[in-house]
Amino acid sequence: MNERGVAGRLERAGEVVLLFLKLGVTGFGGPAAHIAMMRDDVVRRRCWLSDQDFLDLLGATNLIPGPNSTEMAIHLGFRRAGWAGLLGGGVAFILPAFCIVLGLAWAYVEYGSRPQAEWLLYGIKPVVIAIVLQALVGLGRVALKGPLLVALSAAVLLLYLLGVNEVALLFGGAAAVLVVKGAGRLRAMSLPALAAPLFFLPAAGFASTTAANFSYREMFLVFLKVGAILYGSGYVLLAFLRADLVTRLGWLTEGQLLDAIAIGQVTPGPVFTTATFAGYLLGGWWGAVLATVAIFLPSFVFVAASYPFIPLLRRSALAGAFLDGVNAAALALMAGVTLRLGEAAIVDPLTAALTVAAVVTLIV
Repeated sequence: MNERGVAGRLERAGEVVLLFLKLGVTGFGGPAAHIAMMRDDVVRRRCWLSDQDFLDLLGATNLIPGPNSTEMAIHLGFRRAGWAGLLGGGVAFILPAFCIVLGLAWAYVEYGSRPQAEWLLYGIKPVVIAIVLQALVGLGRVALKGPLLVALSAAVLLLYLLGVNEVALLFGGAAAVLVVKGAGRLRAMSLPALAAPLFFLPAAGFASTTAANFSYREMFLVFLKVGAILYGSGYVLLAFLRADLVTRLGWLTEGQLLDAIAIGQVTPGPVFTTATFAGYLLGGWWGAVLATVAIFLPSFVFVAASYPFIPLLRRSALAGAFLDGVNAAALALMAGVTLRLGEAAIVDPLTAALTVAAVVTLIV
């Protein structure tokens, strides 16, 4: 590439970084709001790509695990400025939220036990439950398309409450819908391709309740696993973190996990920066960095790997069936973990009233 080409690519990478830094600071409202803001900037204002191209990238993010809005930032950066844009767009979108959540995590550890902070968190937790309930209703209208997906979601919820591992349920749900909706096509596929959605099942098993001493390595692997397999809304993060950090390892309490989710919700940028907060609680500054890198790293890998296949994914009926199953199972996991965390958040008539009031406010 000549000097002019290199200079142009660097200039475009700089544009990508500045845009996503701005969106990382101002991006309140969750993934849907983030994606609407991105479209406004890159399609309407800057004309980097067409609406159809934008929708193709959005469809691709729905077919790979990880946080949708962060993956859109990575996709758009890659489309605009190649590898430098891929890294710059993703990091720039994540960095503001990481810094804000890290500061709040420090304040939480230093001052969270004071009466004023305890009362604030006491009032925030029921509101978080209400926000998740609202998300469940909205996502359910989109995800539960027909009796098959409704029945699958109900079965996954029951099995989750009985203790079946959430990874097995997520990929098992996807496999079930693939089998039912794509039976004809699946018969023509090779056995390895048919087994691909079940890759994580043998290792998943059932949730263990054996706690172990904290280690940075195991913490990194927990967040890496979550980033590599989590589909659906960022709220599904609740189910995975609760299963590993609260139930299996015993590193966090239910209350601490709710506080982490609350901080991730009220700050701009990706909800996945909940990992920053949890990492700081577990391992200080170094733990926050490791947890954040681990949970977002798979998104960069998946975007780079899937980008060449976007035109094919858009036309794939099997990809659509897989996504339908994943979304229905993810919704059930959200419902199950909301029931569990509601027990920690709604502890008396006042918190129950706060939850009801927040639900009514959000609906109206």
